[in-house]
Amino acid sequence: MSTGYGSPARVALTFDDGPDPIWTPLELDALAAANATATFFVIAPRAARYPSVIARVREDGHDVAFHCSDHARHDTMTTGEIEADLTSGLPVLGETPPYWRTPWGFVTPATSSVARRHHLALVGWTADTQDWRGDEPEEMLARVRGNIPPGAIIIMHDGIGPGATRDGCANTVALVAPLVALLRSRGLEPARLRELPIPCRNPTPSSVRRNPATGGPTMCERSLFTGRTLA
Repeated sequence: MSTGYGSPARVALTFDDGPDPIWTPLELDALAAANATATFFVIAPRAARYPSVIARVREDGHDVAFHCSDHARHDTMTTGEIEADLTSGLPVLGETPPYWRTPWGFVTPATSSVARRHHLALVGWTADTQDWRGDEPEEMLARVRGNIPPGAIIIMHDGIGPGATRDGCANTVALVAPLVALLRSRGLEPARLRELPIPCRNPTPSSVRRNPATGGPTMCERSLFTGRTLA
């Protein structure tokens, strides 16, 4: 399958909750072995603690984007708290990223307002590996196998965040190679978000399925975004 311009259609690989001094380098090794690129949504205090890991993410050709400073649901935060979470964390990244994925994908009107003010595109996912559960790679692959058309956004994690029921990311590391192989068997190429042909902007969220461990969304029917908008 191609885009019609001689290049394969693309699917974005994304990772949340890093950097982690153990698991992120192993994810990077797996991506390098598969000759694949990804986008990493990072937690700012962890990025500040492990700057060499962030440097390697960029040196290896991947993109760094903003996840949060405090891994808190935006429906429990005021506009000022959301703004402070973003503005305190962005300088840690060294350069302002174009993308922001909020914790658990929760988005309120205040989130959208803050995102617009800082010229950030809110991004979610369309295929959820649910790797936070600690399932085997084969189970995670089966979970996303039917939901990876061109332009899909796959979510994984290179760190252990709140609500995770595993104690490490080894199975996510092991997932990279078969996932990339599956994509390429379908004529799809793993990519960074900025390489997707659809412009990434602040969209209107669609219906979601909820993660029973966190109350947050796990996937949606719309490309580029999944989230829960609260009035």
